[in-house]
Amino acid sequence: MKFSKIALSVVFSIFFSAAGLAQSGALKGFVYLKETGEPAIFVNVILKGTVVGSTTDENGYYTMSNVPLGTYTLIATSIGYETAYKKVTLDRDGQVLSNNLSVGETSVRIDDVTITAERQEAMTTVKMSVNRLTPKKIKKMPSIGGDPDLAQYLQVLPGVVFTGDQGGQLYIRGGSPIQNKVLLDGMVVYNPFHSIGLFSVFETDIIKTADVFTGGFGAEYGGRVSSIMDIKTIDGNNQRFGGKISASTFGSKAFIEGPLRKPKKIGTGGSSFILSYKNSFIDKTAPVFYQYADTAGLPYRFNDVYGKISLKSSNGSKASFFGFRYADEVNYPNVAGFKWTEYGGGTNFVLIPAASTTLIDGTIAYSKYNIASSESNEGVDISNRQSEITGFNAGMNFTSFKGENQTKFGFEILGFTTDFSFLNSVNQTVGQKQNTTELALYLQNRYNVRKFVIEPSFRVQYYASLSTFSPEPRLGFKFNATKKLRIKGAGGFYSQNLISATSDRDVVNLFYGFISGPDNLQDEILNEDGSRTEVGAPLQLGRHAILGFEYDVTRYLNINVEGYYKWFKQLTNLNRNKLYDENKVGGEIPDALKKDFIVETGNAYGIDFSAKYEKKQLSVSMVYSWSYVDRWDGITRYNPIWDRRHNINLLGSYLFGKDQVWSFDARWNLGSGFPLTQTTGFYENIALQGNIGQDITTQNGILGIQYGGLGEGRLPWYHRFDVSIKRKFFLTENSVLEVTGSITNVYNRENIFYVNRVTNERVYQLPFLPSVGVSLTF
Repeated sequence: MKFSKIALSVVFSIFFSAAGLAQSGALKGFVYLKETGEPAIFVNVILKGTVVGSTTDENGYYTMSNVPLGTYTLIATSIGYETAYKKVTLDRDGQVLSNNLSVGETSVRIDDVTITAERQEAMTTVKMSVNRLTPKKIKKMPSIGGDPDLAQYLQVLPGVVFTGDQGGQLYIRGGSPIQNKVLLDGMVVYNPFHSIGLFSVFETDIIKTADVFTGGFGAEYGGRVSSIMDIKTIDGNNQRFGGKISASTFGSKAFIEGPLRKPKKIGTGGSSFILSYKNSFIDKTAPVFYQYADTAGLPYRFNDVYGKISLKSSNGSKASFFGFRYADEVNYPNVAGFKWTEYGGGTNFVLIPAASTTLIDGTIAYSKYNIASSESNEGVDISNRQSEITGFNAGMNFTSFKGENQTKFGFEILGFTTDFSFLNSVNQTVGQKQNTTELALYLQNRYNVRKFVIEPSFRVQYYASLSTFSPEPRLGFKFNATKKLRIKGAGGFYSQNLISATSDRDVVNLFYGFISGPDNLQDEILNEDGSRTEVGAPLQLGRHAILGFEYDVTRYLNINVEGYYKWFKQLTNLNRNKLYDENKVGGEIPDALKKDFIVETGNAYGIDFSAKYEKKQLSVSMVYSWSYVDRWDGITRYNPIWDRRHNINLLGSYLFGKDQVWSFDARWNLGSGFPLTQTTGFYENIALQGNIGQDITTQNGILGIQYGGLGEGRLPWYHRFDVSIKRKFFLTENSVLEVTGSITNVYNRENIFYVNRVTNERVYQLPFLPSVGVSLTF
């Protein structure tokens, strides 16, 4: 009996000791910049003397869970910032402490820091086929036109192809622009680029982060089958008024920010605003400064405006209200003219529950895009197209943290109306107007298990107008083989309803229209081997598989290699072969000759290699991409116009001079030629009225064009070398004058833009184009 009591007391003692040892709490909070009150992103937050730590996200938010009870020194540290310290005490089980810190910029460079936030993130997240851009990175590009721009940096990313200096569109690992989803503060932007391919609609100075997913993205994102570009803007300086004004031979812009209600101290409640405006006048300066250039190649006009108001509470919760508008116009004499506009607005929010490490965020937004084009032949309009899409999107995300592990789930609702019409090459009208609603739910997890990082996720997308569910499993993984070598992979199922309203035969490929997935497709598609495959729901369907590795050659040199395969199981395209009105002919005419739209399949595969060296003032990178893209439309296997076999980008940036006030940036791009549908002949095109008594011998037709095989020709190789040099002048503590000189196409390479099909006249991309710009930051 005595022995039993002793044994029982020992068991209870061990149990309660273990329970005591298991007691823990959690820490959370935000890190802010002292100078502006903006969130400090990607900052290391650690508990001094322990291995417990975290990294702030794009909101400046950090969390630490399962922290043993006790008193610690909380440290926020990052290269380029002063270190912040704060004493914290966890004294009861389950306690959640909220602590905000602020860090100030420092002129002292720390080159012997062994673990940066970026390196730590690479070891604890999959980061498959994602490039995270910041203004600091973007400004290492040659500042063409006097101003660095997101569009210029996107062109050097692995797997990204731009079709040229003018009217450039973004093609990512075999996907067309319609298959790339672009988000601005959570709002869908339907066309993110201006008519001249050097500029986007996003002002560099207001960008906080831009994440570009070139494939294999998790279930948080959906509604596109190729890629995602997620751009988030700053909230604005809540400490003082400031901004930037600039002008160059290409255009001008202005940006202003400041507090609406200044917080009593950093990290407490307050409100701020940002406002930016950009305007081009290269169409006016070209006849003065660039008389030697083909003026038909510089007929651009564009402007854009963006505004945002942010309201913050003392616990880090915030709400923002934003709006934007941009407009473009371009006209190529005797070829084509284009005009498009987009505007929209919305609100997003971040909520921080008091007794939880969960972060809740959401967006409600509306946008409208319209584009119209007219194609002419010797001054006579031969084709007119117009497209409009009006839509809203709303969603919420719930993110909970447990150490380095994470669980995220949420929902998304989208609704849009598309209106499209055009006249094809045989005078048959193709058109559609449709309303569409999409609903989505997703769950995404991240597990760090020893050397493995596993990110399984699942998304269910419901297309209400088609009464169709699309289950989409996805998986990402990483194996930290050594401290220097990381092997990674990702894959998944993807779907979308929107399709493109572009034509493969466009000489100037600037028309960027939208159509909802039509429901009157053919029942089956003919395969190359003669078999037939049943057509399912009228969706665009894609499958991704990616495998690669990261290797840190030294602390300053990193290489990344990724091989990918995208199988486009089902794509819908405009029927370029349509000859008959479906409503006026019977079943004896095959679908391929009477349907407005046809179903295609496709493949895209390749390998991307990138190497990056960064040390002190020098930054050098090299990107090589080999890729192959094709489509099968039931009749022909062809290469679409963005199929570029080889693409090389070399980029360098160097800071020099006292206080590093000088910077020199350079970029060289080499790319193999794009596919081209050639002109093989001409004929008199007489519009038939459907009347058997029509006398065609007394009618005058217009010039008709006989086309060659689809995409069977190739343009010459493209290459271009750009440089820029900048000099900063520090006027006051907060005022900096910067003068930029840049040259586009240093050795004046004649890269073909288009060839007039009738006159055979060649129009080239941008020639040798020097520019000067001046900016004042205050």
